[in-house]
Amino acid sequence: MVEPLIELKGVSKSFGSSVVLDQVDLIIYQGEALAIIGPSGTGKSTILRIIAGLLAADSGEVYIQGHKRQGLIEDAPDPIAIGMVFQQAALFDSLTVEENVGFLLYQHSQLQRSRVRDLVNHRLEMVGLAGVGDRYPAELSGGMRKRVSFARAIMSNPDNPKDTPEVLLYDEPTAGLDPIASTVIEDLIRELQCKEEICSTYAIVTHQDSTIRRTADRVVFLYQGKVQWQGSVSETDTTDNPLIRQFFSGSVQGPIHVIG
Repeated sequence: MVEPLIELKGVSKSFGSSVVLDQVDLIIYQGEALAIIGPSGTGKSTILRIIAGLLAADSGEVYIQGHKRQGLIEDAPDPIAIGMVFQQAALFDSLTVEENVGFLLYQHSQLQRSRVRDLVNHRLEMVGLAGVGDRYPAELSGGMRKRVSFARAIMSNPDNPKDTPEVLLYDEPTAGLDPIASTVIEDLIRELQCKEEICSTYAIVTHQDSTIRRTADRVVFLYQGKVQWQGSVSETDTTDNPLIRQFFSGSVQGPIHVIG
C-alpha cells in the first residue's frame, strides 16, 4: 500500500461561530496532482494553509511523510519542504522581482549575492520570465506576477537540499486572469511537475473548469466543511453525485445552497 505524502485526519477548523472544516480526512500521494474544489467559503484555502503549517487546526492530526506535525511550521520543521503559491501572488511591492524570488536565500542562507542572482535567473527562465529581475511587481501583468510567485515557490538552496519543496500548494492560481493567461499558467503548472529538479506533487484550489481539467488527476469536492466526493477528473463527467453535477453545470438548482 502506498504511503501518503501528506495526510489530514479528522481536521476541524472554526472561525468564531463559523465551522469551516468539520472532521476532514484528506490524503495527498507522491507524484499526485490533486484539485480541491467546491463553492466559495467552504474551507479550501484553509486546508492549504493547514497543510503548509501556516494555520493550526482546532482538532485533528496532520501527518507529513508519516510524521505527525506538532504546532505550526515555525515551531518545528517538517521532514519535507512545502511551497505555496498564494491567490494574489503576495509579492513584496517594494522589492524587485529578483529580490522577491530570492527572498528566502537572501534572508536565510550564506550564499553570495551573485550566486543567489544566478539561481533566481534560472528559476525565472523556468517560468518564462527571463530578463525581468530588475522590474517591480507593479510593472508586471497579473499573469506575470503569478509566474513570479511560482518562481519564488520553487526556489531552493543548493547548500541545503532539505529546503527544496517536495510539495507545491496553489491557491486559485488562475483567479482574475483572462482565458489565454489562464492557459499559460495551467500549462506552466504541468510543465513544472515534469521537471526533475522540481517537485512532482501538488494540490491546487480552483473554481475554474479549465484549470481542473488541465492541471489535476484527482478531484476532492469540499462542501459544508466536509469532503463530499472524490474521484478522477474523468469521473466528474460521469458521476451521478448531485453536488458534482450542479457545480460543473453552474445551475442554481440543486443541493448546493446559493447565496442571494
